[in-house]
Amino acid sequence: MWFRNLQLYRLPKNWAANPEQLEQKLSAQTLLPCSASAMQSIGWVAPRPGGPLVHAVNRQWLLALGVEQKLLPASVVKQFADERAKDIEDREGRRVGRKEMRELREAMSIELMPRAFIRRRTTWGWIDPLNGWLVIDAASPAKAEEFLEHLHKSVDSLPARLLQVTQSPSAAMTGWVADGEAPGSFTLDQDLELRSAENATVRYVKHTLEGEEIRQHIAAGKVVTRLAMTWGERISFLLNENLQIKRLSFLDILKEEADGQAENEEERFDIDFALMSGEVARLLDDLLAALGGEQEKPARNAR
Repeated sequence: MWFRNLQLYRLPKNWAANPEQLEQKLSAQTLLPCSASAMQSIGWVAPRPGGPLVHAVNRQWLLALGVEQKLLPASVVKQFADERAKDIEDREGRRVGRKEMRELREAMSIELMPRAFIRRRTTWGWIDPLNGWLVIDAASPAKAEEFLEHLHKSVDSLPARLLQVTQSPSAAMTGWVADGEAPGSFTLDQDLELRSAENATVRYVKHTLEGEEIRQHIAAGKVVTRLAMTWGERISFLLNENLQIKRLSFLDILKEEADGQAENEEERFDIDFALMSGEVARLLDDLLAALGGEQEKPARNAR
């Protein structure tokens, strides 16, 4: 259980909730199969098959939001609608107009829906009630908002809010690259994106960040919007201007610690989750310190 992309939200530290209470609330919004007339179904699923909806390990909680989506390509709908239109023209000796064609496509969409393929996906969320974190493993903010919105439907008093820091990530990263040195336990890696006020963008991939060329871009007014880094020689990642962590990769030294400890798949799942949550919690603490700490009054709630 290793997260890949982190969307970060804050909860009150020592949040007064327990997994049993959360389990009860989530159980009212579990995933149901798509009905014949619905294109999508969304709800909570057990992170581990056959287990509870709130998987608790070492006072860390793992949640899983399941989504079923029917796939009905527009090209298939068009093909069937065109065939129906040709049949009408042959039988009635008239041309099908634009309005009627739109109505035919809508009718075919409804008719074909029960035959659509179903795609299933899962979005994972980790709650650290002690240190006040809600972390969603989602590559896009839209997926994270989907998770958070459903969590709010299940827990109407959920006190989650977007993480807000004192120093802008872009300004901090620009300073680190200009100085050629990252703060604390972090090191700079070799992927970088800079952008000007006019949105002119320069990207470096697997490229040394030393030398005058990059500093000239910064001197000309470009700021860093994406930066690859490594924390403690244990986790590499890409930080962006919106305080999102992408391409999270747990290095071999960390995964080797999990190898050999588990006797079966269930134990391996729990060990991986415990190791992941413990290491990422430490990384986030160091990242907050590197960005000047947390704002006392967040700009808005995460809803």
